[in-house]
Amino acid sequence: MRWVAIFDDTPGMLAIRHEREALHLDYLRQHEDEILIAGGLRDAPRSTFVGDLWVLEVASRERAVALVENDPYFAPACRSYRLLCWGKALAEREVVL
Repeated sequence: MRWVAIFDDTPGMLAIRHEREALHLDYLRQHEDEILIAGGLRDAPRSTFVGDLWVLEVASRERAVALVENDPYFAPACRSYRLLCWGKALAEREVVL
């Protein structure tokens, strides 16, 4: 089952990003079989991060929540998230990254 996690940062998240970036990137590498795509969101190129987006392939919503909430970037006071179930249009077309 495919899920999309959309994260919204508060200004306080910037300090957490700096402090935990290496741990966060290691976490993404450890779970690359389930977190298929992950990356920061900005209002414009080279501007400050305002959130993130993940595409996950997991067995359940509960597994998606566990991945999000065990990430070193998980900081409920500084970042909120939404999980949405996602179905790809034109499923026969493969995406090459």
